[in-house]
Amino acid sequence: MLIKAYAKVNLSLDVVGKREDGYHILEMIMQTIDLYDLINIKKTNKGINISCNKQYVPTDERNLAYKAAELFMKTYNICEGVDIYIKKYIPVAAGLAGGSTDAAAVLRAMRNMYRPDISDEKIMKLGLNIGADVPYCVVGGTALCEGIGEKVTKLNSFKNHILVVVKPAFGVSTKEVYKSLDINKIKRHPDTNLLISSIEANNLNTLARNMKNVLENVTLYKHVVLKDIKKEMINMGAQGALMSGSGPTIFAFFSDMLKAQLCYDKMKKKYRETFITRTI
Repeated sequence: MLIKAYAKVNLSLDVVGKREDGYHILEMIMQTIDLYDLINIKKTNKGINISCNKQYVPTDERNLAYKAAELFMKTYNICEGVDIYIKKYIPVAAGLAGGSTDAAAVLRAMRNMYRPDISDEKIMKLGLNIGADVPYCVVGGTALCEGIGEKVTKLNSFKNHILVVVKPAFGVSTKEVYKSLDINKIKRHPDTNLLISSIEANNLNTLARNMKNVLENVTLYKHVVLKDIKKEMINMGAQGALMSGSGPTIFAFFSDMLKAQLCYDKMKKKYRETFITRTI
């Protein structure tokens, strides 16, 4: 079975509190983009075998796709095994949910292969044990995600908007970013209601000008080049630019494909992992 595992960007990311167990309480708007990994999954007699076209991607228990397969098999008493090949296109450690979307794709595929009666809600609940972005990645599209990622509310589709995505040649640890974040020093929070209204009205201009990610307070401070990327994309005609997740990927919306193409061409010369794509 061949399945696409789509990347996401954050149209907003807010941290509104912290639980006693140390987990941050989030409020964020997520959006699927047309950039994906290809997951080829087959039944085998036993065990979990992971392979990938990128040598630096772990293929053992550290891989979230492995964790997803193992969790599904244990939860539903599956005695057979699976062979999973990941053709990776989504950058790693980028804030684009590359690992989480692979895990979600494996959960969906295994449901189709073994237990088609299981609801999305059950798959999402299972996915939360793997990572905070997995429940959203199970359903995708445009959604408001709250709590630690377990509450996903579908919004009006914000599809078909052009964006350029730039991932510099370094990764960022999500754990370290959240560890460095001081909630009390966040001066400006996203206006989530305004952003949702913009999505409902399909108003790219208002949305792009009001996107906000509070984790930029940490990641952009540590990596000043990200500020330069945002500024350059705005100067090239972007309606708005933002860091996705904990970074370091920066994306920018364009109302005009020609401007987007010019931006892509310029950025691609500096940053190998640059993409021109659309929301879906």
